[in-house]
Amino acid sequence: MDTKARKFVMGSGYAGYMGLPDVHDGTWDIRFVRGPQTASKLKISPDLAICDSAVLLRAMELPEAVADVGVAFMPHYESLERGNWAEACQMAGITLIDATDPVDNILSQLRSAKLLITEAMHGAIVADALRTPWIAAKPIYGGHHMKWLDWAGALDIDLRMNLLKPTSVLEYYIARTGRGGSRGKVGRFTQSPLAKLPNSVLTHGAAQHLQAMAKLDPQLSADSKIEEATERAQAAVARFVHSRASVT
Repeated sequence: MDTKARKFVMGSGYAGYMGLPDVHDGTWDIRFVRGPQTASKLKISPDLAICDSAVLLRAMELPEAVADVGVAFMPHYESLERGNWAEACQMAGITLIDATDPVDNILSQLRSAKLLITEAMHGAIVADALRTPWIAAKPIYGGHHMKWLDWAGALDIDLRMNLLKPTSVLEYYIARTGRGGSRGKVGRFTQSPLAKLPNSVLTHGAAQHLQAMAKLDPQLSADSKIEEATERAQAAVARFVHSRASVT
């Protein structure tokens, strides 16, 4: 990245995947960030911890809802590659929402779901914005945990992260070790005939666990809090647009 380039930030967050950027070097224009943990890490005003920018979906025209979604599950896109979630959802009688599908498809499904179980943080963020009740599934890869707390803190959500069971030997390995392993020996083994039986056992167990998770109490931020965050985010965007118009 060109360190001298001008950077504009609206709703992004620091996830801890890499070193902290120096946002005080004069090249950053931060209008708001995802949550209080990002603001604290970057040493910027806590007033800038408004919400993830997906909250602005509430101010947009959205695609029509689709029918018969019922209970849905959205895995993290990495879990789609590493596990057998389509099979597990089919066994559980739960609709799989693929985080890599076209945005309009995902929004239509989320609008009509009666409940979303989600390992993907943005599944919860978008569902919350659309007022679809959600249940947080603790990501199998531990490196994805911190950012959930960042977003939840912005909306005063007392986040409940629920255990998610793996659907493959590779996911089991990642959950136990905190490592990736997709290209290593474990990744190759999970695709081999020898892994067919353990993968099947794990997938059945994960399906049963999804059914049990669907009976848990779902979460939503307070209506007043999401409305406040939407208004503040809209105001921040309006100020940014005005400032850029005066420049040109």
